[in-house]
Amino acid sequence: MGGRPRKIKKISKGTFVTVLVINSGSSSLKYQLVNPENGAAIASGLVERIGEEIAFIKHAYGEQEVKLETPVADHSVALAKVLELFDQVGPALSEAGIVAVGHRVVQGGSYFSGPAIITDEVRDLIEGFAPLAPLHNPAHLKGIDVARELMDVPHVAVFDTAFFQSLPAEAATYALDKEVAAKYSIRRYGAHGTSHQYVSGKVTEFLGDSELKQIVLHLGNGASASAVKNGHAVDTSMGLTPLEGLVMGTRTGDIDPAAVFHLSRVGGMSTDEIDTLFNKQSGLKGLTGDNDMRAIRDRATAGDAEARAALDVVVHRLIKYVGAYTAVLGGLDTLTFTAGIGENDPDLRAEVCERLAFMGIKLDLEKNAVRSKEPRVISTENSAIKVLVVPTNEELAIAQQAMSLI
Repeated sequence: MGGRPRKIKKISKGTFVTVLVINSGSSSLKYQLVNPENGAAIASGLVERIGEEIAFIKHAYGEQEVKLETPVADHSVALAKVLELFDQVGPALSEAGIVAVGHRVVQGGSYFSGPAIITDEVRDLIEGFAPLAPLHNPAHLKGIDVARELMDVPHVAVFDTAFFQSLPAEAATYALDKEVAAKYSIRRYGAHGTSHQYVSGKVTEFLGDSELKQIVLHLGNGASASAVKNGHAVDTSMGLTPLEGLVMGTRTGDIDPAAVFHLSRVGGMSTDEIDTLFNKQSGLKGLTGDNDMRAIRDRATAGDAEARAALDVVVHRLIKYVGAYTAVLGGLDTLTFTAGIGENDPDLRAEVCERLAFMGIKLDLEKNAVRSKEPRVISTENSAIKVLVVPTNEELAIAQQAMSLI
């Protein structure tokens, strides 16, 4: 992988501490230097198009932002360039009080119910779960291997699936032949768990009530719903993989599994072709040709019937899940919107809440229209269910979980 392990200066008593959070994709590397105590993002950046002819690099620190276009052969070169930018632009990691590197990992199987210090054994377990997340875990491992080589501090894996290890068997179990399910580790694992745990915890903190029946809607290009009771997840929309559940930017969400057989037998499509169709060419993109919710909203407002129909499908699926999870929870205290679309699309929130008015939900339209980075209630005082917008912060959650181990 090249390069000597990077010796980070040990911090002295009283000095602030930081965690470098890394999210490694197959051809990208996103990072953020986080103060886990106050939540401040001290520096952040990304490297995109790794392995292509020209890569794009961005590094932001304070008011400084550097953008580069240069060849980046692999993740080792990418991280080496990131470390150079920290030295050149700031802050120098040797002076930044860094005490750990936190790595986002999508799939932790049934083994990890919380964060884990990355040892060789843990690294091999992450690799072993790759068949359950073939688009994610191998990419995470690239970042983990390179970072462990170049940075001589504790490395911590934080798993998207960990929060959902508490799912009751009735929610986690598919009605599949039990021997086949056990042999191939088929169950509901969920995803976006770091976000759902962080946001549901923020709701508890914000309202000062630890005994809540919550539904959290994480709505971005990837989208998922969770049912959380007294701080514990009891159901979630994503399943064996992040494909199941809500309509997403490029993913189908729920679909009859027999569609796979039909496309194979009648359409002559291969498994890989169907996988690509369901994960990368469907959802909003498949319905409209566009996976940007802002563009689809603009088209619908301008009278585009195709865009309006797609939004109706999205809302319909959300309503189904809210209704189902309210039944699973035996009632509902809070409904929370988060992530890129959930936090920034007041029209979608209004459409969902209007369809849920029969449950006693009353939305305050003025509060709903306000843009803020702070948690807030957007329902009226006499609403039977509190509706909130709570910005997610997965990087801070990863940093805090990393700190919990060191």
